[in-house]
Amino acid sequence: MVAKTRKRRTIVQRVDGAKAFFQHEASGGIVLLAAALFGLVLQNSPLSWLYDGLLETPVTVRVGALNLDKPLLLWINDGMMAVFFFLVGLEIKRELVIGELSSTKKAALPAIAALGGMLVPALIYSAINWTDDIALHGWAIPAATDIAFAIGVLALLGPRVPVSLKVFLLALAIIDDLGAIIIIAFFYTAHLSLEALALAGLGIAALALLNAKDVTRIAPYVLVGLFIWVCVLKSGVHATLAGVITALAVPVTRAPGEQHGTLERVEEALGPWVKFGVLPLFAFANAGVSLTGMTLAHVTSAIPMGIALGLLIGKPIGIFGFSLGAIGLRLAGKPEGATWAQLLGVAILGGIGFTMSLFIGMLAFVDATRAAEIRIGVLMGSIASALAGYLFLRAVTANRALGQPHPEG
Repeated sequence: MVAKTRKRRTIVQRVDGAKAFFQHEASGGIVLLAAALFGLVLQNSPLSWLYDGLLETPVTVRVGALNLDKPLLLWINDGMMAVFFFLVGLEIKRELVIGELSSTKKAALPAIAALGGMLVPALIYSAINWTDDIALHGWAIPAATDIAFAIGVLALLGPRVPVSLKVFLLALAIIDDLGAIIIIAFFYTAHLSLEALALAGLGIAALALLNAKDVTRIAPYVLVGLFIWVCVLKSGVHATLAGVITALAVPVTRAPGEQHGTLERVEEALGPWVKFGVLPLFAFANAGVSLTGMTLAHVTSAIPMGIALGLLIGKPIGIFGFSLGAIGLRLAGKPEGATWAQLLGVAILGGIGFTMSLFIGMLAFVDATRAAEIRIGVLMGSIASALAGYLFLRAVTANRALGQPHPEG
């Protein structure tokens, strides 16, 4: 009996420990990194055939004359990532309507910082790859910040970092994602099918009607969203944008007797599935680069160095420099309770570009050689930014952690 009681207590403790891990802010970033490393290790092991075979597995969906026949990798990148973009769209709308971006005063600093954080890395990448017209097509790869990774690293510091800086980083990353979505729509679109776009337009009109009628059930939005996804997939515009379009139509208003609106309920329900399902699967499928024959010359070539330096150097310069200018010109206020050093540390974390950078890189280049260079550059820049940001913030917040007054520096 005593043995059974101890066993039951051990199981309960393990379950409670697992719950505590998955509820921690850093858990999403940890799982994301683990999935990426697993894909990288598997691709460079004797089981690489299994990794490649899995991602190349053909998956076909046929409904009447409509036939979608793609390898599993493209279903992940075009299909499952549409769910991620749907969640990003929900986050953007919530912040714009009732959150940290709902007023000019609140949105000014993260918006200006995000602009700098996209512009400077793109310029650094372009300067390094200026003589290669094909490589220049990847100028936007280092322009994005990974929300899950960046917030996860920041969460590891706990109360050392003021809440205002966490809010600033979250708002900056959301605006950054919006910028990436716009870049994908305008610069990484293939040949257009006007017929498919016209049908997608009818779907968008249906979404607008649902929103105007204040429909609070999510099912109609999902069904119309699936129709738009198929149309956009066939149109030449990247299909993941259908997720954002659908999300922007979901109403924020609450139905009578409900504590949360439709958008908040869907966001809360979908969040864990994206954090621990969609994003790790994307990381696993896209981070697996073969290192066979890889030399120092490959690692230090223009594309990976442009990406890595754009993330590690360009992001902090752009985010911190534009923030400094905005605050100095009184266009925005400094985050409450934060020091300049802490703001710089958060700007360094902005160089974690993992998910969106890999995604844009996949759209920019299709050949295997450049795909490997992209992944190496993104991994180098993102991991270096994560380590540098964490260590820098840990150092500049040491006094705060010890309970001593922190200089305003």
